[in-house]
Amino acid sequence: MNNCNKITVVIADDQDIYLEGLAGLLNREPGIKLLGGAAGGKELVRLVEQLKPDVVLTDLKMPGMDGVQAIKEIKASNASTQCIVLSVFDSDQLIIEALEAGAMGYIVKNAAKGEIVEAVHTVYRQRPYYCGTTTMALARKISGSSHNPYPRTAPEPVFDEREINIINGLCRELTSEEIARELFLSRKVVDVTRSKILQKLDVKTTIGIVLYAMKHGICSEENRSR
Repeated sequence: MNNCNKITVVIADDQDIYLEGLAGLLNREPGIKLLGGAAGGKELVRLVEQLKPDVVLTDLKMPGMDGVQAIKEIKASNASTQCIVLSVFDSDQLIIEALEAGAMGYIVKNAAKGEIVEAVHTVYRQRPYYCGTTTMALARKISGSSHNPYPRTAPEPVFDEREINIINGLCRELTSEEIARELFLSRKVVDVTRSKILQKLDVKTTIGIVLYAMKHGICSEENRSR
């Protein structure tokens, strides 16, 4: 982190109204400093090379050079810059391509202010951020891709039997109440255990748990195929 201990950010989107709105949101955040905005992929790559921000938020569909190619070029020359994809709901394949290109996370373009800010802080710490509205179908596609943000050198978290059972319940898209009934636990115990799992994995959403579980063989094959 530089610039008076603020996370420096560059954004890109070819829609002026969205770009201005996102800029206004980030400029009001005390822990973030917006360095600039771009209307396309080529301009974004130039800005990143010049300004070397900590984090980039970029749209996927832009003229000239799309977000996927821009991320590839950014990561090739500025490996320490973390990238977040701004997506719409029908962009599953592009999201996967962007993650495989080196993006550390993605959020939908109409995400709440709090989620956008949380995503910036999360990827700055080199941890993945997956949008809270991610469908299980997209999670399965991501788990089958080459995207894997978890460094092999990091110590693997250890889960006890209760945690494994709850993780498998989450992979099956069960609610806390359904998991509690199935495991003969209280809803509070399930929620507390889920919070502990989030902390162990250093992820922010349930889908982060599910993707880790799928990538590391914790979810059973039966759960993965549902």
